[in-house]
Amino acid sequence: MIATPDDYSWFSPERFPGLADAYCFTYVRGLTLEEVVIRLGVRVEDCSRVTLDGLIRWQTFGAVAVGDWVLLVEANGGLGVTEEIIMPLSAGTRLVSHFYLDVDDMDYFYWIDDGKIRFEFAHDEGYSHRIEDGRIQFMARPHESYSEEMPDELAEILERIDSPVYSIAAPHKGPAFLMAECLTGITMTPQLLEKSTYLCGVVPGSR
Repeated sequence: MIATPDDYSWFSPERFPGLADAYCFTYVRGLTLEEVVIRLGVRVEDCSRVTLDGLIRWQTFGAVAVGDWVLLVEANGGLGVTEEIIMPLSAGTRLVSHFYLDVDDMDYFYWIDDGKIRFEFAHDEGYSHRIEDGRIQFMARPHESYSEEMPDELAEILERIDSPVYSIAAPHKGPAFLMAECLTGITMTPQLLEKSTYLCGVVPGSR
């Protein structure tokens, strides 16, 4: 059963100070922790193992294995929505990421398969696709990085986003979590964030 936007109301500044107001979550399928770190240009031997509190304090990325995926958690960082980073990171696999910065009320969402953008939400531009007349319509301008395939996997979520019941435009208020769950099979939970131990590092030039 797919969640609703309200199911993610627990992700709040009250419970996750230093994260919920400025976060980036990135999911990469089929790679090991070490492979993801190396693709980011970081030496594994330079990484540390930290808790979520340590990750937030250092304001760097933390990686943890979740099934067949690696989840990258960033506090006040945006590696997961920087195309120069996520395009090569997605090579040969699927990458899903979402970002929110409260100060500028800025949302981003990406679904990329092997260097091709399947779906996105860009700040000030909106969703790349939406449901119109019962069909998924491509709304963004053509770009060489976009896949020509229509994202049927997200049809139900797009219908919910446009519905009177869940008329929520801002991805961070629920839709981004719904879409990530649909595309990865991973349900984000407080326990996943709080109980994980993260492989933590700094990408060269990111500070």
